[in-house]
Amino acid sequence: LLHELIALEERHPEIDKSDSPTQRVGGKVLDEFNKITHKRQMLSLANAFNYEELVDFDRRVKEAIGTSSDIVYDCELKIDGIASSIHYTDGLLTLGATRGNGITGENITKNVLTINSLPKVLTEHISLEVRGEVFMKKSVLEELNNIRKERGEQLLANVRNAAGGSLRQLDPNVTKERRLDQFAYTLVNPEKYGIHSQVEALDFLKKLGFNVN
Repeated sequence: LLHELIALEERHPEIDKSDSPTQRVGGKVLDEFNKITHKRQMLSLANAFNYEELVDFDRRVKEAIGTSSDIVYDCELKIDGIASSIHYTDGLLTLGATRGNGITGENITKNVLTINSLPKVLTEHISLEVRGEVFMKKSVLEELNNIRKERGEQLLANVRNAAGGSLRQLDPNVTKERRLDQFAYTLVNPEKYGIHSQVEALDFLKKLGFNVN
């Protein structure tokens, strides 16, 4: 339905409204968390449903960088979780944030510190921002729901909602019990570190201690 609405608004820009679901990135920022402003806007991924749309994507990429040559693509799995921005200063994790509305996010540092697969200290003493996806494994969801069922508690609906709800808990101890994971997929300002391709960025992130898919 969202894809249908996007196509409709493209054909009829006069009906494009500021409160349209197509204009929303992420979700509402909760008042309970301290706000942070992303230095570079966090965007959501677009999608393609057929070969023609994939070819059109390739065309737009070539136009954007001014080339007619073939482009080499890196293909990664789309993990259905919650986008995160993690900051490191001299190799130490100093800030974790949600995407929020793409410009303003929530400071969830205490909660991301409970994610075992996310490095708290990098293998190099460098300062950077890494973006990725916080998610919950299906096996963890099943285990948690078995426990909740025995307690007579409401079951967690699915892994994405469970990950989002766990990451935005006011009590970090609850987040820790949910056993979240994280994949890193974006190195912000890669040229600063001599990185010029996504493959190089993923290799670099892996060396620093991140999980990549």
